[in-house]
Amino acid sequence: MERDYVQTAKVFKALGDERRLRILDLLKSGEKCACVLTEQMDMPQSSLSYHMKILCESGIVVGREEGKWTHYKICSSGSQRAIDLLKEITTAQVSVESCDTCGK
Repeated sequence: MERDYVQTAKVFKALGDERRLRILDLLKSGEKCACVLTEQMDMPQSSLSYHMKILCESGIVVGREEGKWTHYKICSSGSQRAIDLLKEITTAQVSVESCDTCGK
């Protein structure tokens, strides 16, 4: 099966920023309203929206609308997919091909 490199990059982009990691840490305790996240992260709503868009596009976080606010939570299947991707990328596979340069 061929890997979807675009989606894989979205997952690791989501995990590659300290603010998004802090947001994920806050969401570990359960669903949070964007208004709560803006306060806890001490960031403007527009900045939070940018980070939440990246987290949602990765599939790790899902949002639901309630009135004028969005409530976010970690998606268990998206989280598991991120774990599986990391394992796939970092698991060595035995290769029978030899390298002409080094002879191994």
